[in-house]
Amino acid sequence: MKSNISDQIVIKFDHVTKKFSQLSQKTFKEFIPALIRGEQTTESFTALNDISFEIKRGETVGIIGPNGSGKSTILKLIAGVMSPNSGKIMVKGNISPLIELGAGFHPELTGSENIYLNGAILGLKRKEIDKNFKSIVDFAELQEFIDQPVKHYSSGMYMRLAFAIAIHVHSEILIVDEILAVGDSAFQNKCFACMEEFKKSKEVTIVFVSHNIEQVKNFCNKVIYINHSKIISQGNPKIICQQYLNSSQ
Repeated sequence: MKSNISDQIVIKFDHVTKKFSQLSQKTFKEFIPALIRGEQTTESFTALNDISFEIKRGETVGIIGPNGSGKSTILKLIAGVMSPNSGKIMVKGNISPLIELGAGFHPELTGSENIYLNGAILGLKRKEIDKNFKSIVDFAELQEFIDQPVKHYSSGMYMRLAFAIAIHVHSEILIVDEILAVGDSAFQNKCFACMEEFKKSKEVTIVFVSHNIEQVKNFCNKVIYINHSKIISQGNPKIICQQYLNSSQ
């Protein structure tokens, strides 16, 4: 029997571990003698430790947890900008990642030029960018600044342009990190209204990281709570968010 399209798993982490190397010596004075002696100068830091979860097509999933718990690492693994040390990751569908502010932008190029550059990186053809150019600029509300180099943009302007491009790519998976915390509340509301439309369509899967727990609780239909590199719990947004708030007190 054919499965319902909304039951299709589009993201799956199967016992995923991600480690990073960091310097073990605290000072330059300690580092040089150790280097001369050929001693190990790095140690391993585990960002994610044996985590497993599944996300279905059309779900809006919030990832919450304290700073350093591994939230952004999960997003980068989904986006494919890094690989796990062990375990398997399955991602089914094209992705628009809004992870690092201005990633994919060239500071010396204008806003207009960066629309074409970033659009191409995200898989749009030139004709598609031509067709959507005015809509991107209008959504970003950057008409007066679109011909200026983006190195002169504020962080809020960066976010506006990045979000406007990402939503015109018509990706199946939208990954949104804390960048929506940047800029004015009116534009944030505009972004969430846009993502609500994606949610209603059940066509786009949204993975969303935020420290705004009320926002996560109201916007998401599933929440993953991560701490100390492990998944503590996942499921109903109200229950999981309250669990996180209780643990933070």
